[in-house]
Amino acid sequence: MKRRVFAVIRKEFIHIARDFRSLIIILVMPVLMIALYGYGITLDMRCIRFAVVDLSRTPQSRALIASFTGNGFFREVAGDYTPDDAPSLFRQRRIQMMLVIPRDFAASLATQAETTVQVLVDATDANVGTYIHTYTEQVLQGYASSLSGAVQPILRLEPRLLYNPDRKSTHFFVPGLIAVLLMLVSALLTSITITRERESGTMEQILVSPIRPVEIVIGKVIPYITIGFADGALILASARILFGTPVHGSLLLLALLGTVYVFVALSFGLLVSTVARTQVIAMFMTVMLTILPTFLLSGFLFPVASMPTVLQYLSRIIPATYFLVIIRGVMLKGVGIAELWLPIVSLCAIGTFILSVAVMRFRISLE
Repeated sequence: MKRRVFAVIRKEFIHIARDFRSLIIILVMPVLMIALYGYGITLDMRCIRFAVVDLSRTPQSRALIASFTGNGFFREVAGDYTPDDAPSLFRQRRIQMMLVIPRDFAASLATQAETTVQVLVDATDANVGTYIHTYTEQVLQGYASSLSGAVQPILRLEPRLLYNPDRKSTHFFVPGLIAVLLMLVSALLTSITITRERESGTMEQILVSPIRPVEIVIGKVIPYITIGFADGALILASARILFGTPVHGSLLLLALLGTVYVFVALSFGLLVSTVARTQVIAMFMTVMLTILPTFLLSGFLFPVASMPTVLQYLSRIIPATYFLVIIRGVMLKGVGIAELWLPIVSLCAIGTFILSVAVMRFRISLE
């Protein structure tokens, strides 16, 4: 049995080395996608365009405007505006926010009376509107705390941000991208293995050989587990170099659990290859069945707890749902097996089930 399995493994490595498309998938696509999605998918907002209506025209009002323009989040659109210009500026998408400072701004600050500054926000995109509102409150709080002689509140909130003190959304999204890319690349590689044998006519040669279906599956999975492990290391290194994504946990633990996840993805690709008849159909099915569920239902973009109940149950059969908990926990929080045993067991169970179905499907297709 060992000789037959090693023969299949050697054959797969030789074919991958000679197949230009496989080399592109293995080496080029992960780096391009981690760069593209890493820079494209972000919640960090910069250069928020805003207009100022300064009815006070005092040193205090100019100091308030400077606190907005000096933090890197806001960019003032110069002009002599009035509050009536807001609808036109918003419709033309020239600004995303308007700051209206009242005439009695300086006098109110001097008497320590309640001072109101109006902020008009374009909330067409609810998320963008929420972030602008949050940033504005932070700037106003910083300005208020800098005023000399201001009355100190009785209760003062002192927040501490753990695990991501710089609040970089890339630190949250990049580990999720690693999960997406590992699933896509690994499943793509194995989804075309069986269909390639059918299209090239070598399946008949396999059928007349003494090798058994289980040995064929093992011989085809092992090379891609090795390649998937190397690909995962390449993706992680790219994420570290391009985005400075931290790894607070054990690299060895992350490597072991990443190998388990790659095994699940490869098993899924083998299952697809037993169903599809051509490589084009296999690749199309793999992309549709990995990208969309992983992006939308695994917790990559939206929290699973906020989804409808039906979708929450559906997310439990998606391998990336569990690996996202693992990779984000290890990379961002430095957690260990004691905190991750449940997603690890779930991932192993899903992989074993998918591989068993793939072996049975492959045996039926041979018969």
